[in-house]
Amino acid sequence: ETVCVHCVWADERDLNLLVERGASVATCPQSNSKLASGRAPLTALLQRGLRVALGTDSAASNNSIDLFREMDFAAKIHKVNPGDPVAVPAQRLLEMATWRGADALGLAAGHGTLTPGAPADLILIDLQQPHLQPFHSPNLLVYSGAAADVRTVIVNGQLVVANRKLLTIDLRETCNQVRKLAGG
Repeated sequence: ETVCVHCVWADERDLNLLVERGASVATCPQSNSKLASGRAPLTALLQRGLRVALGTDSAASNNSIDLFREMDFAAKIHKVNPGDPVAVPAQRLLEMATWRGADALGLAAGHGTLTPGAPADLILIDLQQPHLQPFHSPNLLVYSGAAADVRTVIVNGQLVVANRKLLTIDLRETCNQVRKLAGG
């Protein structure tokens, strides 16, 4: 599987080659904007039927690894040019941040879905937050959701976060190690 990351300089020839080769794309719009690298032609990628995932790149080039922030930013930046408020629908961005990410990586069928036999990777979100009211549809998560709304995380069937408490790592020790590695 080939996954092309960013694709901010992709022209028509490149897009056609991506389709021809069955490649996937991971777009990271906040990182690309912060670094003034450009903007992936997301609508063109989607119109061609390419498998497109949403990513953050890294904390080093984005200062965040928050997919909620990334969804919101991607939804807005891809409306400005071409001046179309529905250029990339919120539902599509929510999919790109979830099951389409698994699809773009070529993971076995069932990843990113809640189906019998699929890996149990899921988050539980506190929908009672004021900024999520009134909750008309999951699309609201794209524009109003926040990482802090996540209360529970299950990865491959293992509970790793419960009531916002990390269960599998010592956060304080992890932060200390990161600072040591960074020389600070």
